[in-house]
Amino acid sequence: MVFQAKIACNAKDTAHTKAERNILEAIKHPFIVDLIYAFQTGGKLYLILECLSGMETKLSLFQCKCSPPSHFSSFYLGEIILALGHLHSNGIIYRDLKPENIMLNSQGHIKLTDFGLCKESIHDGAVTHTFCGTIEYMAPEILMRSGHNRAVDWWSLGTLMYDMLTGSASLTHPPFTAENRKKTMDKILKGKLVFPPYLTPDARDLLKKFLKRNPSQRIGGGPGDAADVQRHPFFRHINWDDLLARRIDPPFRPSLQSDDDVSQFDTRFTRQTPVDSPDDGSLSESANQAFLGFTYVAPSVLESIKEGFSFQPKLRSPRRLNSSPRTPVSPLKFSPFEAFKPSTAVELMELSATPLVPVSEVTAPLPIKTPSGSKKKKGRGRAR
Repeated sequence: MVFQAKIACNAKDTAHTKAERNILEAIKHPFIVDLIYAFQTGGKLYLILECLSGMETKLSLFQCKCSPPSHFSSFYLGEIILALGHLHSNGIIYRDLKPENIMLNSQGHIKLTDFGLCKESIHDGAVTHTFCGTIEYMAPEILMRSGHNRAVDWWSLGTLMYDMLTGSASLTHPPFTAENRKKTMDKILKGKLVFPPYLTPDARDLLKKFLKRNPSQRIGGGPGDAADVQRHPFFRHINWDDLLARRIDPPFRPSLQSDDDVSQFDTRFTRQTPVDSPDDGSLSESANQAFLGFTYVAPSVLESIKEGFSFQPKLRSPRRLNSSPRTPVSPLKFSPFEAFKPSTAVELMELSATPLVPVSEVTAPLPIKTPSGSKKKKGRGRAR
Protein backbone atom coordinates (compact mmCIF):
# COMPACT_ATOMS: atom_id res chain seq x y z
CA MET A 1 0.00 0.00 0.00
CA VAL A 2 1.51 3.32 -1.07
CA PHE A 3 0.32 6.62 0.29
CA GLN A 4 1.79 9.68 -1.40
CA ALA A 5 1.01 13.34 -1.09
CA LYS A 6 2.29 16.61 -2.40
CA ILE A 7 4.46 18.25 0.22
CA ALA A 8 2.31 20.60 2.26
CA CYS A 9 3.32 24.24 2.18
CA ASN A 10 1.24 25.68 5.01
CA ALA A 11 1.85 25.16 8.70
CA LYS A 12 -1.41 23.31 9.41
CA ASP A 13 -1.02 20.72 6.66
CA THR A 14 2.65 20.30 7.52
CA ALA A 15 1.75 19.54 11.14
CA HIS A 16 -0.91 16.98 10.13
CA THR A 17 1.45 15.24 7.70
CA LYS A 18 4.33 15.04 10.17
CA ALA A 19 1.97 13.82 12.89
CA GLU A 20 0.68 10.99 10.69
CA ARG A 21 4.19 9.83 9.88
CA ASN A 22 5.33 10.08 13.52
CA ILE A 23 2.28 8.18 14.81
CA LEU A 24 2.80 5.39 12.30
CA GLU A 25 6.42 5.10 13.37
CA ALA A 26 5.75 5.20 17.11
CA ILE A 27 2.61 3.04 17.36
CA LYS A 28 3.06 -0.69 16.90
CA HIS A 29 -0.02 -2.80 17.55
CA PRO A 30 -1.51 -6.01 16.12
CA PHE A 31 -4.57 -4.15 14.84
CA ILE A 32 -2.92 -1.01 13.45
CA VAL A 33 -1.34 -0.85 10.00
CA ASP A 34 2.48 -1.04 9.93
CA LEU A 35 4.69 1.62 8.38
CA ILE A 36 7.45 -0.01 6.31
CA TYR A 37 9.16 2.98 4.67
CA ALA A 38 8.86 6.76 4.54
CA PHE A 39 10.81 8.96 2.14
CA GLN A 40 10.50 12.12 0.07
CA THR A 41 11.39 13.31 -3.40
CA GLY A 42 11.78 16.88 -4.57
CA GLY A 43 8.12 17.71 -4.11
CA LYS A 44 6.35 14.71 -2.58
CA LEU A 45 6.18 12.57 0.53
CA TYR A 46 5.74 8.80 0.38
CA LEU A 47 4.54 6.42 3.09
CA ILE A 48 4.89 2.72 2.22
CA LEU A 49 2.50 0.70 4.39
CA GLU A 50 1.98 -3.02 4.74
CA CYS A 51 -0.24 -4.53 2.08
CA LEU A 52 -3.68 -5.41 3.42
CA SER A 53 -5.02 -7.93 0.94
CA GLY A 54 -8.25 -8.70 2.79
CA MET A 55 -11.12 -6.28 2.34
CA GLU A 56 -13.14 -3.65 4.16
CA THR A 57 -14.45 -5.01 7.45
CA LYS A 58 -18.06 -4.21 6.59
CA LEU A 59 -17.92 -6.29 3.42
CA SER A 60 -16.52 -9.26 5.32
CA LEU A 61 -19.61 -9.33 7.56
CA PHE A 62 -21.68 -10.30 4.54
CA GLN A 63 -19.22 -12.98 3.42
CA CYS A 64 -19.48 -14.56 6.87
CA LYS A 65 -22.17 -17.19 7.48
CA CYS A 66 -22.07 -16.89 11.27
CA SER A 67 -25.23 -16.34 13.27
CA PRO A 68 -26.30 -14.30 15.14
CA PRO A 69 -24.73 -11.09 13.74
CA SER A 70 -23.77 -9.92 17.23
CA HIS A 71 -21.35 -12.87 17.49
CA PHE A 72 -19.07 -11.90 14.63
CA SER A 73 -19.56 -8.13 15.03
CA SER A 74 -18.32 -8.44 18.63
CA PHE A 75 -15.10 -9.98 17.30
CA TYR A 76 -14.40 -7.10 14.91
CA LEU A 77 -15.56 -4.45 17.37
CA GLY A 78 -13.35 -6.01 20.04
CA GLU A 79 -10.22 -5.72 17.87
CA ILE A 80 -11.10 -2.09 17.07
CA ILE A 81 -11.58 -1.36 20.78
CA LEU A 82 -8.10 -2.72 21.54
CA ALA A 83 -6.60 -0.56 18.78
CA LEU A 84 -8.40 2.60 19.96
CA GLY A 85 -7.50 1.90 23.58
CA HIS A 86 -3.83 1.63 22.62
CA LEU A 87 -3.95 4.94 20.75
CA HIS A 88 -5.70 6.65 23.66
CA SER A 89 -3.15 5.32 26.15
CA ASN A 90 -0.53 7.10 24.07
CA GLY A 91 -2.46 10.38 24.07
CA ILE A 92 -3.73 9.99 20.49
CA ILE A 93 -7.33 10.37 19.34
CA TYR A 94 -8.23 8.89 15.96
CA ARG A 95 -11.20 11.03 14.80
CA ASP A 96 -11.90 9.28 11.48
CA LEU A 97 -13.37 5.89 12.34
CA LYS A 98 -15.49 4.64 9.44
CA PRO A 99 -15.77 1.44 7.34
CA GLU A 100 -13.33 2.64 4.67
CA ASN A 101 -10.54 3.02 7.23
CA ILE A 102 -10.88 -0.47 8.71
CA MET A 103 -9.29 -3.23 6.64
CA LEU A 104 -8.61 -6.92 7.07
CA ASN A 105 -5.22 -8.52 6.64
CA SER A 106 -4.74 -11.86 4.88
CA GLN A 107 -5.61 -13.77 8.08
CA GLY A 108 -8.87 -11.86 8.59
CA HIS A 109 -7.80 -9.63 11.48
CA ILE A 110 -8.57 -5.91 11.78
CA LYS A 111 -6.09 -3.26 10.67
CA LEU A 112 -6.86 0.37 11.42
CA THR A 113 -5.55 2.63 8.63
CA ASP A 114 -5.31 6.32 7.66
CA PHE A 115 -4.01 8.45 10.52
CA GLY A 116 -4.19 11.82 8.79
CA LEU A 117 -6.79 13.25 11.18
CA CYS A 118 -5.25 12.00 14.42
CA LYS A 119 -4.46 14.41 17.22
CA GLU A 120 -1.55 13.88 19.60
CA SER A 121 -1.07 14.90 23.23
CA ILE A 122 -4.73 14.51 24.22
CA HIS A 123 -4.50 13.10 27.74
CA ASP A 124 -6.99 13.32 30.62
CA GLY A 125 -8.56 16.78 30.74
CA ALA A 126 -7.13 17.98 27.40
CA VAL A 127 -9.42 18.97 24.53
CA THR A 128 -9.01 20.09 20.94
CA HIS A 129 -11.32 22.09 18.67
CA THR A 130 -10.51 21.11 15.07
CA PHE A 131 -13.58 20.47 12.92
CA CYS A 132 -12.67 17.25 11.11
CA GLY A 133 -13.89 13.78 10.24
CA THR A 134 -16.67 12.25 8.15
CA ILE A 135 -20.02 13.87 8.92
CA GLU A 136 -22.09 10.70 9.39
CA TYR A 137 -19.60 9.39 11.97
CA MET A 138 -18.78 12.67 13.74
CA ALA A 139 -19.65 13.21 17.39
CA PRO A 140 -21.99 16.09 18.38
CA GLU A 141 -19.22 17.95 20.25
CA ILE A 142 -17.16 18.18 17.05
CA LEU A 143 -20.15 19.60 15.15
CA MET A 144 -20.77 22.13 17.93
CA ARG A 145 -17.06 23.03 18.12
CA SER A 146 -17.31 22.96 21.89
CA GLY A 147 -14.04 21.09 22.35
CA HIS A 148 -13.58 17.33 22.18
CA ASN A 149 -11.37 14.56 23.52
CA ARG A 150 -11.01 10.80 23.09
CA ALA A 151 -14.74 10.27 23.75
CA VAL A 152 -15.38 11.18 20.08
CA ASP A 153 -13.87 7.85 19.05
CA TRP A 154 -16.43 5.95 21.12
CA TRP A 155 -19.30 7.86 19.49
CA SER A 156 -17.83 6.94 16.08
CA LEU A 157 -17.53 3.30 17.17
CA GLY A 158 -21.21 3.39 18.11
CA THR A 159 -22.19 4.63 14.65
CA LEU A 160 -19.95 1.98 13.10
CA MET A 161 -21.53 -0.74 15.27
CA TYR A 162 -25.01 0.41 14.25
CA ASP A 163 -23.89 0.32 10.62
CA MET A 164 -22.47 -3.20 11.01
CA LEU A 165 -25.64 -4.59 12.56
CA THR A 166 -28.24 -2.86 10.37
CA GLY A 167 -26.61 -1.98 7.04
CA SER A 168 -25.81 -3.98 3.93
CA ALA A 169 -22.64 -4.72 1.97
CA SER A 170 -23.50 -2.12 -0.67
CA LEU A 171 -25.12 0.55 1.53
CA THR A 172 -23.83 2.22 4.68
CA HIS A 173 -26.43 2.85 7.36
CA PRO A 174 -25.21 5.02 10.24
CA PRO A 175 -27.91 5.86 12.81
CA PHE A 176 -28.15 9.54 11.86
CA THR A 177 -28.14 10.31 8.15
CA ALA A 178 -30.19 12.41 5.75
CA GLU A 179 -30.25 13.63 2.16
CA ASN A 180 -27.81 16.47 2.72
CA ARG A 181 -25.04 17.63 5.03
CA LYS A 182 -27.07 20.13 7.06
CA LYS A 183 -29.94 17.72 7.77
CA THR A 184 -27.49 15.00 8.73
CA MET A 185 -25.85 17.35 11.24
CA ASP A 186 -29.27 18.26 12.64
CA LYS A 187 -30.13 14.59 13.16
CA ILE A 188 -26.82 13.95 14.94
CA LEU A 189 -27.52 16.84 17.29
CA LYS A 190 -31.26 16.30 17.86
CA GLY A 191 -32.48 13.14 16.10
CA LYS A 192 -34.09 10.16 17.83
CA LEU A 193 -32.15 6.90 17.94
CA VAL A 194 -34.33 4.18 16.39
CA PHE A 195 -33.49 0.47 16.59
CA PRO A 196 -34.67 -2.33 14.30
CA PRO A 197 -36.56 -5.05 16.22
CA TYR A 198 -33.98 -7.80 15.62
CA LEU A 199 -31.19 -6.22 17.70
CA THR A 200 -30.42 -8.03 20.96
CA PRO A 201 -30.95 -6.25 24.31
CA ASP A 202 -27.17 -6.13 24.90
CA ALA A 203 -26.58 -4.58 21.48
CA ARG A 204 -29.27 -1.96 22.09
CA ASP A 205 -27.87 -1.09 25.51
CA LEU A 206 -24.31 -0.71 24.20
CA LEU A 207 -25.44 1.44 21.28
CA LYS A 208 -27.40 3.72 23.62
CA LYS A 209 -24.29 4.16 25.78
CA PHE A 210 -22.02 4.80 22.81
CA LEU A 211 -24.39 7.38 21.36
CA LYS A 212 -24.87 9.58 24.42
CA ARG A 213 -24.66 13.18 23.23
CA ASN A 214 -23.02 14.25 26.47
CA PRO A 215 -19.44 12.91 26.18
CA SER A 216 -19.01 12.72 29.96
CA GLN A 217 -21.94 10.25 30.11
CA ARG A 218 -20.76 8.21 27.10
CA ILE A 219 -19.31 4.76 27.72
CA GLY A 220 -15.53 5.03 27.38
CA GLY A 221 -15.70 8.78 27.99
CA GLY A 222 -14.50 8.50 31.58
CA PRO A 223 -11.08 7.69 33.05
CA GLY A 224 -11.59 3.97 32.36
CA ASP A 225 -11.65 4.56 28.59
CA ALA A 226 -11.49 1.23 26.67
CA ALA A 227 -11.61 -0.88 29.86
CA ASP A 228 -15.15 0.38 30.56
CA VAL A 229 -16.24 -0.64 27.07
CA GLN A 230 -14.63 -4.08 27.38
CA ARG A 231 -16.64 -4.82 30.54
CA HIS A 232 -20.00 -4.37 28.79
CA PRO A 233 -22.14 -7.56 28.61
CA PHE A 234 -22.15 -7.40 24.79
CA PHE A 235 -18.54 -8.65 24.98
CA ARG A 236 -19.09 -11.24 27.74
CA HIS A 237 -17.89 -14.05 25.48
CA ILE A 238 -14.64 -12.30 24.50
CA ASN A 239 -11.37 -13.35 26.14
CA TRP A 240 -9.48 -10.08 25.70
CA ASP A 241 -6.01 -11.57 26.23
CA ASP A 242 -6.65 -14.18 23.55
CA LEU A 243 -8.11 -11.55 21.23
CA LEU A 244 -5.06 -9.31 21.58
CA ALA A 245 -2.73 -12.26 20.98
CA ARG A 246 -4.78 -13.23 17.88
CA ARG A 247 -5.46 -16.66 19.30
CA ILE A 248 -9.15 -16.40 18.34
CA ASP A 249 -9.92 -17.44 14.77
CA PRO A 250 -11.58 -14.63 12.76
CA PRO A 251 -15.16 -15.33 11.62
CA PHE A 252 -14.07 -14.78 8.03
CA ARG A 253 -10.73 -15.41 6.33
CA PRO A 254 -10.19 -14.04 2.82
CA SER A 255 -9.51 -16.65 0.13
CA LEU A 256 -6.12 -15.59 -1.25
CA GLN A 257 -3.73 -17.37 -3.59
CA SER A 258 -0.61 -15.36 -2.71
CA ASP A 259 0.70 -12.41 -0.69
CA ASP A 260 0.01 -10.01 -3.56
CA ASP A 261 -3.46 -11.37 -4.45
CA VAL A 262 -5.81 -8.38 -4.92
CA SER A 263 -8.91 -10.40 -5.85
CA GLN A 264 -10.79 -9.09 -2.80
CA PHE A 265 -10.82 -5.56 -4.21
CA ASP A 266 -13.10 -4.09 -6.85
CA THR A 267 -11.61 -4.45 -10.33
CA ARG A 268 -12.54 -0.81 -11.01
CA PHE A 269 -9.53 0.04 -8.89
CA THR A 270 -7.15 -2.84 -9.53
CA ARG A 271 -7.33 -2.37 -13.32
CA GLN A 272 -6.39 1.28 -13.14
CA THR A 273 -2.86 2.32 -14.08
CA PRO A 274 -1.20 4.15 -11.16
CA VAL A 275 -0.69 7.80 -12.09
CA ASP A 276 1.66 9.99 -10.14
CA SER A 277 0.20 13.36 -9.23
CA PRO A 278 2.11 16.37 -10.58
CA ASP A 279 4.15 18.64 -8.35
CA ASP A 280 5.99 21.92 -8.64
CA GLY A 281 9.35 20.17 -8.72
CA SER A 282 11.16 22.62 -6.48
CA LEU A 283 10.75 23.62 -2.86
CA SER A 284 11.94 26.49 -0.76
CA GLU A 285 14.62 25.86 1.85
CA SER A 286 12.06 26.37 4.62
CA ALA A 287 9.82 23.63 3.15
CA ASN A 288 12.79 21.27 2.98
CA GLN A 289 13.70 22.03 6.57
CA ALA A 290 10.14 21.28 7.73
CA PHE A 291 10.49 17.63 6.74
CA LEU A 292 14.02 16.89 7.86
CA GLY A 293 14.15 13.38 9.29
CA PHE A 294 11.05 12.23 7.37
CA THR A 295 12.86 9.16 6.00
CA TYR A 296 12.14 5.91 7.81
CA VAL A 297 12.87 2.21 7.37
CA ALA A 298 11.12 -0.29 9.62
CA PRO A 299 13.51 -2.03 12.09
CA SER A 300 12.31 -5.42 10.86
CA VAL A 301 13.43 -4.53 7.35
CA LEU A 302 16.82 -3.31 8.55
CA GLU A 303 17.28 -6.51 10.53
CA SER A 304 16.43 -8.63 7.52
CA ILE A 305 18.92 -6.66 5.43
CA LYS A 306 21.59 -7.22 8.06
CA GLU A 307 20.90 -10.95 8.19
CA GLY A 308 20.79 -11.37 4.42
CA PHE A 309 23.77 -9.14 3.67
CA SER A 310 26.95 -10.76 2.39
CA PHE A 311 30.29 -9.05 2.07
CA GLN A 312 31.55 -11.67 -0.41
CA PRO A 313 31.41 -10.10 -3.89
CA LYS A 314 30.51 -12.23 -6.84
CA LEU A 315 33.61 -12.40 -9.04
CA ARG A 316 33.04 -11.85 -12.70
CA SER A 317 34.73 -13.78 -15.42
CA PRO A 318 38.13 -12.26 -16.29
CA ARG A 319 37.15 -12.54 -19.94
CA ARG A 320 34.08 -10.41 -19.31
CA LEU A 321 36.05 -7.84 -17.32
CA ASN A 322 38.82 -7.62 -19.85
CA SER A 323 36.65 -7.75 -22.91
CA SER A 324 36.40 -4.01 -23.11
CA PRO A 325 38.09 -1.18 -21.24
CA ARG A 326 34.70 0.54 -21.11
CA THR A 327 32.85 -2.31 -19.38
CA PRO A 328 31.53 -0.84 -16.09
CA VAL A 329 32.09 -2.82 -12.93
CA SER A 330 28.95 -2.53 -10.79
CA PRO A 331 29.09 -2.76 -7.01
CA LEU A 332 27.65 -5.80 -5.30
CA LYS A 333 23.85 -5.65 -5.16
CA PHE A 334 21.27 -7.62 -3.30
CA SER A 335 17.55 -7.59 -2.62
CA PRO A 336 16.55 -7.18 1.02
CA PHE A 337 13.23 -8.86 0.30
CA GLU A 338 14.84 -12.23 -0.39
CA ALA A 339 15.50 -12.55 3.33
CA PHE A 340 12.39 -10.69 4.50
CA LYS A 341 9.00 -11.27 2.97
CA PRO A 342 6.32 -9.66 5.13
CA SER A 343 2.72 -9.23 4.04
CA THR A 344 3.71 -5.98 2.38
CA ALA A 345 3.83 -7.21 -1.21
CA VAL A 346 5.92 -4.09 -1.78
CA GLU A 347 9.06 -4.54 -3.83
CA LEU A 348 10.33 -1.04 -3.37
CA MET A 349 14.03 -0.87 -3.95
CA GLU A 350 17.32 -2.62 -4.54
CA LEU A 351 20.04 -1.48 -2.18
CA SER A 352 23.73 -1.67 -2.95
CA ALA A 353 26.36 -2.82 -0.46
CA THR A 354 27.90 0.62 -0.48
CA PRO A 355 26.46 2.94 0.52
CA LEU A 356 23.67 1.47 2.71
CA VAL A 357 22.29 4.72 4.13
CA PRO A 358 20.81 6.80 1.26
CA VAL A 359 17.22 5.56 1.49
CA SER A 360 16.06 8.91 0.11
CA GLU A 361 17.13 7.81 -3.38
CA VAL A 362 14.44 5.13 -3.44
CA THR A 363 12.05 5.18 -6.35
CA ALA A 364 8.30 4.58 -6.28
CA PRO A 365 7.30 0.91 -6.02
CA LEU A 366 4.99 0.72 -9.02
CA PRO A 367 5.37 1.77 -12.65
CA ILE A 368 4.04 5.29 -12.63
CA LYS A 369 3.36 7.53 -15.55
CA THR A 370 3.24 11.28 -15.29
CA PRO A 371 0.00 12.72 -16.69
CA SER A 372 0.32 14.99 -19.64
CA GLY A 373 -1.51 18.22 -20.12
CA SER A 374 -2.56 20.66 -17.43
CA LYS A 375 -1.65 19.91 -13.83
CA LYS A 376 -4.45 19.14 -11.47
CA LYS A 377 -4.16 19.49 -7.77
CA LYS A 378 -5.00 16.44 -5.71
CA GLY A 379 -6.10 16.62 -2.12
CA ARG A 380 -7.05 14.10 0.49
CA GLY A 381 -10.60 15.38 0.45
CA ARG A 382 -10.93 15.76 4.23
CA ALA A 383 -11.55 18.69 6.49
CA ARG A 384 -8.55 19.47 8.68
